[in-house]
Amino acid sequence: MHTVAVLALDQVIPFDLSAPIEVFTRTRLPDGRPAYRVRICSPQEEVDAGAFRIRAPYGLEALAEADTIILPGTADPTRPLPDEVREALLAAAAHGTRIASVCAGAFVLAATGLLDGRRATTHWVAAQLLAERHPEVTVDPDVLYVDEGQFLTSAGAAASLDLCLHMIRKDHGSAVAADAARLSVMPLEREGGQAQFIVHALPPSPTGATLEPLLRWLEENADRDLTLDDIAARAGMSSRTLNRRFREQTGTTPLQWLHRARIRRAQYLLETTAHPVERIASQTGFGSPTAFRDRFKRVVGTSPYAYRRAFQGVRGPDSGALGGEVA
Repeated sequence: MHTVAVLALDQVIPFDLSAPIEVFTRTRLPDGRPAYRVRICSPQEEVDAGAFRIRAPYGLEALAEADTIILPGTADPTRPLPDEVREALLAAAAHGTRIASVCAGAFVLAATGLLDGRRATTHWVAAQLLAERHPEVTVDPDVLYVDEGQFLTSAGAAASLDLCLHMIRKDHGSAVAADAARLSVMPLEREGGQAQFIVHALPPSPTGATLEPLLRWLEENADRDLTLDDIAARAGMSSRTLNRRFREQTGTTPLQWLHRARIRRAQYLLETTAHPVERIASQTGFGSPTAFRDRFKRVVGTSPYAYRRAFQGVRGPDSGALGGEVA
């Protein structure tokens, strides 16, 4: 079983600590088995968490046994990193352990030097400070999370959920991640990035301020050949107003959001059915199998066939052989 170690340092931010614990603890495989074993560890017996104190059941030795290490943020991100923590993290990294930071936890990860020469993010309020203290790190303040392979970083607060779901999808596929997202009352993938939360030129109007009903309708009708005018008509607003609302609330355009919804649906079908690519292309609203393959590879980074082969172990009970599809 995949072991996740969550490191609780003094002055740990409670939300940063609890969010990954909840998400990974509740994630289940298709047969109902837990997908992860979660361990809370700390270099000391008692940890100051601001409004309360906690006792971690594991010490730093748990980091050496983990497949993934989560680094929550602390109230004072400029606080020096204890030498024993740095050494434990460097040793884990040398063995290939995946290490992910939550919010200001990026300061902890950056203090090890493991982010030098890499791209990273943190809460937009702290992004400039991270860049100043660690000029070797390329700080991107506009995104929800950054995946650099072995090392991942997330923005503030709720972005930790986005990062956790992203890692679950990489480990077990979108079907398992979608179940985890539903339990967290979160979309599996949010469009846009932190920039949408920093400043708005104009606030959404009270009438039709939320796009949630429209987004749900787009998910349900992703197989249709929808145009921008079709979506605007459904929303009861002009195309120009619709584009503006989408930018304000999702950080992307209606058609870009629709394309990503189609890809998410295609991932689910590739994991849970034996339908050939031609059928999945039709089921997800792509004009042709070629267009589907091209779009899928641009978004996911691999072909539909390679994606199915990678996640065939987590397909649903109605799935069968891979069929005669081509990459």
